[in-house]
Amino acid sequence: MPRLFRPILFVCGILALVMAGLLLAPTLYGYLIGDPEYRAFALAAGIALGFGLGMILIGRQERFNLTSRQLYLLTSMSWLMLSVAGALPLLFIDHPLTLTDAIFESVSGITTTGSTVMSGLERVPEPILLWRSILQWVGGLGVIGMAVSILPFLRVGGMRLFQTESSDWSEKSVPRFHEMARGLLGVYLLISIACAASYWLAGMTPFDAVNHAMTTVSTGGYATDDRSMGRFNDGILWIAVLFMMLGGMPFMLFVRLMAQRRLRVLADEQLLGFVGIVLFLVTLLTFEQFLLRERPLFEVLTHAAFNIVSIITTTGYASTDYTLWGQFSIGIFFLVTFIGGCSGSTSGGMKIFRFQLSYLFLADQMHKLVHPRSVSAIRYNGKPIPDDIIASAVAFSFLFFIVLAATTLALTAIGVDFLTAFTGAITALTNVGPGLGDIIGPAGNFAALPDEAKWLLSFAMILGRLELLTVMVLLSPVFWRG
Repeated sequence: MPRLFRPILFVCGILALVMAGLLLAPTLYGYLIGDPEYRAFALAAGIALGFGLGMILIGRQERFNLTSRQLYLLTSMSWLMLSVAGALPLLFIDHPLTLTDAIFESVSGITTTGSTVMSGLERVPEPILLWRSILQWVGGLGVIGMAVSILPFLRVGGMRLFQTESSDWSEKSVPRFHEMARGLLGVYLLISIACAASYWLAGMTPFDAVNHAMTTVSTGGYATDDRSMGRFNDGILWIAVLFMMLGGMPFMLFVRLMAQRRLRVLADEQLLGFVGIVLFLVTLLTFEQFLLRERPLFEVLTHAAFNIVSIITTTGYASTDYTLWGQFSIGIFFLVTFIGGCSGSTSGGMKIFRFQLSYLFLADQMHKLVHPRSVSAIRYNGKPIPDDIIASAVAFSFLFFIVLAATTLALTAIGVDFLTAFTGAITALTNVGPGLGDIIGPAGNFAALPDEAKWLLSFAMILGRLELLTVMVLLSPVFWRG
């Protein structure tokens, strides 16, 4: 058993050192602006540094190769460790959050969910706001790296449909992995800088521009004001739409586009399906709202596009309380919550490719009912789809609704009303952020929920972020045998 955990402790120790380094950013910023909260971040950085060095010393060995069992453990344990490290400064600030609230806020940040227990954000010290944004930015980068490197090896997620690199974890794949990691980091940084510059040129303060750029590109949704993005002009909202869309697209396509410099790289079925669904939903909602409400067409289009893109990319920003738009609009936003962005993006949800595969599988089954002797192969992006990918998509969908039902029932047993429990479970598993209703809707937050509900939703957020199967397999007896 120690041999199983030593490499995991070593890698988690390295990640703790990374978190210690990141904690220095709000520490330095708070010191420069004269905010006493910098001491909380300095203390948290020291604790993360100490634990990180301890784990590295315990887990250090000359050489190790990670097995699939260790990768499952590493994937889950690393996100748990990052969540705990992210909560540390929130426990040491002048008006500290409770342990439950600090963990919830940190998990929501690192998983880029965007649900919050904090209110009066415009009065919250800037180092704390900066740390919340950093958590989401790092979480978004981690999601991309996990989606294109670890999950395909574990046969979880959808990037096996889009990768050309080898998905085995062997010596020969290390150079390709390093090259891929550099490309992803470069693209992520470039898009983040472009987003921050665009926000600043459009009228945001430098602080707001940097914070909202980090939470836009990561499709996280943390804002620096309780009004979310509702206090900004239409130009800023359209900038947000653009960069939320980019955050919801497969980042490997951007890496290939920069390497090959050919637009045909973007002729990807998942990407085209994502854009097509967004255009259809925005058109539908704009048409419905324009007919019902006497408002200028461009204003209706702006808010419809912003909020649809925010929910489908699981960002969770809001420009207004869209639950006041009528029952038809609420129905649209409820359904959009399930969809999510593309595999290999920073967004959560069930992912576009699973809906596309389900449609192709259904069409193939219908064809075989009419022509039972026919032999056909389901193709995606011009290539036959392996049976294990279909099986993985089916297993994920089944498990998603089982976990959704179980989480909803557990929340209602705690005493949460059904609407809050149901939409809270959905928004946690899909990493969207706001739910529906007066409590956790776009105009509310999660502070009023019981502590037990917050712990349960925190676990659901990590489940959703890690594609369910990665965590659920750890709960099976088969994993621990041998």
